[in-house]
Amino acid sequence: MKIVTLKGEVAVLTGLHIGGGDDTMKIGGIDNQVIKDINTDKPYIPGSSLKGKMRSLLEWSIGVVGIGDGKPFGSHLMGDAIFETLDTKERAENLIKIFGDSNPKSDGTYGITRINVSDCQLVPTDFKTSEAKYENVIDRQKGTAEHPRQTERVPAGVKFAYNIKMKILDNNDNEDEFRAMIKKGLELIENDYLGGNGSRGYGRVAFSNKDNWVE
Repeated sequence: MKIVTLKGEVAVLTGLHIGGGDDTMKIGGIDNQVIKDINTDKPYIPGSSLKGKMRSLLEWSIGVVGIGDGKPFGSHLMGDAIFETLDTKERAENLIKIFGDSNPKSDGTYGITRINVSDCQLVPTDFKTSEAKYENVIDRQKGTAEHPRQTERVPAGVKFAYNIKMKILDNNDNEDEFRAMIKKGLELIENDYLGGNGSRGYGRVAFSNKDNWVE
């Protein structure tokens, strides 16, 4: 077995909102806060958010979302007719190997999850690292704004450091195909969005060093 690492930066192109829990109500405070490091009070991107978005978009790209009833794709769905084409089957198997098998009755055919995605920590900057943006609902008949609320965002220009590690177990793991799938996942996020409120223009990001794997 060997472990390869991909490191780079996530550049925020439009305001980014990944929500964080808040157990207190503050009068006049922000309604929807971003997740922050409890020790530094600085925002970060959870590794689970990055990994989950990659997997979701790759499932759409491969074409397996429709057979999973909305749940993560797993080996229990490999018998579907969609896999009559070898290319689709191989990509689906690689996805399971990389991101893990969601089949609760998995027999271990595909081995352990290969990918490990760390939390993306803030790159030191002189920029402000959060902003409050007002959102509201427009009354369709009156044309007036209603229910104003504040959403906290990480503003454009801020960067985070990402770190992805991947296990290559044996000769049954095609490292080149694994690397290509991770790169494809990052590119899909770039063409979509990360975090919430993407339909409102939030969450556009760019990744550096998508090919720079090292041992």
